[in-house]
Amino acid sequence: MGSLLLALIYICFISLGLPDSLLGSAWPVLHTEINVPISYAGIISMTIFAGTILSSLFSDKLLHKFGAGKVTAVSVIMTAFGLFGFFISNQFWMLLVWSIPYGLGAGGVDAILNNYVALHYKPQHMSWLHCMWGIGASVSPYIMSFSLVQLESWNYGYLIVSVIQAALSLIIFISLPLWTNDSTDSVNKTDTETEVKAMSFEEIFAIKGAIPCFWMFFCYCSMELTTSLWASTYLVQKWEFTPEAAAGYASMFYIGITLGRFFNGFLAMKLGDHMLIRTGIAMITLGIVLLFIPFHSLFTLIGFIIIGLGCAPIYPCIIHMTPDVFGKDKSQAMIGIQMAFAYTGFLVMPPLFGVIAEYISIFLLPVYMLVFLFLVFVMHELVIKKAK
Repeated sequence: MGSLLLALIYICFISLGLPDSLLGSAWPVLHTEINVPISYAGIISMTIFAGTILSSLFSDKLLHKFGAGKVTAVSVIMTAFGLFGFFISNQFWMLLVWSIPYGLGAGGVDAILNNYVALHYKPQHMSWLHCMWGIGASVSPYIMSFSLVQLESWNYGYLIVSVIQAALSLIIFISLPLWTNDSTDSVNKTDTETEVKAMSFEEIFAIKGAIPCFWMFFCYCSMELTTSLWASTYLVQKWEFTPEAAAGYASMFYIGITLGRFFNGFLAMKLGDHMLIRTGIAMITLGIVLLFIPFHSLFTLIGFIIIGLGCAPIYPCIIHMTPDVFGKDKSQAMIGIQMAFAYTGFLVMPPLFGVIAEYISIFLLPVYMLVFLFLVFVMHELVIKKAK
């Protein structure tokens, strides 16, 4: 039963990644059809992130009231509902309205499932779980491409993913009895989420080492999404790649993350979370150093791949270490706030670099990344020190 539930959780994370690339893939056509500026994609993205932050903040209270299985099932159906709304939308304001349930649902799934796996499964599964997200995020552009080419509409791409999400939600509802049983692969067979009361925000922020942990998540996610968003532009402006070639090469960053998380699952069996985080930071540092080398674009391309490989263990390891560092009774409260800080980093810092790129220089991208990486390192060491 435990293996069956774990397989279902993996599928949930593939589905969590599926919608993430749809907007970017559809937007070149979508924004012309609804007659809005190309920059309006950022407004939709911000609305989705706002919903995700909100649901992450309240995930602890929802978990203790309804349980992991029910919250996950309802969150997935909310995401499906939001995506269906995109399918029937033909005006910008409609996309904004449907972005709200989409974002709320995505945040609930992310926070609840991350905590469930951190509590109940061995560390390798956390890396593989986030590898599944990468698979979903990699597949969705092909779904949208099929919709645009074969079905001649961006709307049907959202409908396809909405149907997948709705079917998954039905499966989760059917499987609810599994969520109440301890996994056969569980690393914690005595604690359950419902045995501990939900914590207030004041109590959460008062936990020793919590604040540097939250800022570690903020800084890491700021660095990751800034790299993803601006790598193509960096290649075009520094090395004069064509936009098409730059987009292809920049995708190697996420390929590095996805492959890295697959192999990190095996490394997690031997190494602890803290060692993997430090190793990831060292690899990212090496990759950023390669971006500074001016002699040939090959160093930059290799640098982005190495940065992706270095990023691979950090996000899942921060989550997985949470029950061990802060206590299993506090893990959902901590992870909910971690997700909120993560999505705030996604929301704020990549656009801030856009301002820097426009008014100063795109060539500051490696410096920007290095600043956040240094802060990740400092915050991680503070967490270890404060939690002892």
